Amino acid sequence: MHIYGVVFNDHKKISYFKSDNLKLDVDNYVIVDTDKGWQYGKIIEIVEEEKNNDSLKNIVRLATKNDYNQYLKNLKDAELALKEAKKLAKELDLNMHFLSAAFTFDRKQLLFNFIADERIDFRELAKKLANIYKTRIELHQIGARDKASMVGGIGSCGREQCCASFLKNLESVSINMAKNQNLALNPSKINGNCGRLLCCLNYEDDVYTKLKKGLPNVGQVITKENVTGKVVSVDILKRKVKVDANNEIVEVEYPYESNK
Repeated sequence: MHIYGVVFNDHKKISYFKSDNLKLDVDNYVIVDTDKGWQYGKIIEIVEEEKNNDSLKNIVRLATKNDYNQYLKNLKDAELALKEAKKLAKELDLNMHFLSAAFTFDRKQLLFNFIADERIDFRELAKKLANIYKTRIELHQIGARDKASMVGGIGSCGREQCCASFLKNLESVSINMAKNQNLALNPSKINGNCGRLLCCLNYEDDVYTKLKKGLPNVGQVITKENVTGKVVSVDILKRKVKVDANNEIVEVEYPYESNK
């Protein structure tokens, strides 16, 4: 069995699929089976280590030139469907902002993503779209973080947004994670382009929690290495604290012990 990482529509998010008999290479285009139907994708990774094979769906076959032409037709038709959906939503006085439309490769589904300030009753819209395109219609209302994932952009760190590159699941993020990392609770510093808390606060939190063990808190009076004074700052990653010892700022180090 072989396992491959596949991307769709030039997105950088990787989905994994298996093949029992096909031996494929990076940059091969393939037809894969997904929960929403067949999709056209590109292999960008061959996985050597074992994954949870039971949850992986199959690569159907290598893509052909006809498959590529069908893929291009689907893209063009989806653009037209997006315009039609916007027009119908306006006629039905539905306050929704469409972001994207996409046919599955086999055209068994036409999927729309939109954002709205409130829940939308789009049943009549779905019915009209189904009558036009003769396929199953899925209208998906997404949030600000999902929108940022789709649109993409550069984060405050100067790198591409995590949600638009490698994060597959957008986990919940809490303000306590920012506090745990001693960050200033300034929205411009701890919020991403979506206006929500930075995703990296979540997946970095475990490291900060481990490194923080045994460190004193700001304001605490400590005695260490013949230094007694009040802690004025804590550098969690370096495990160093600055202490005000009789109006003299002294830096004290707390070596990390992994067995604790």
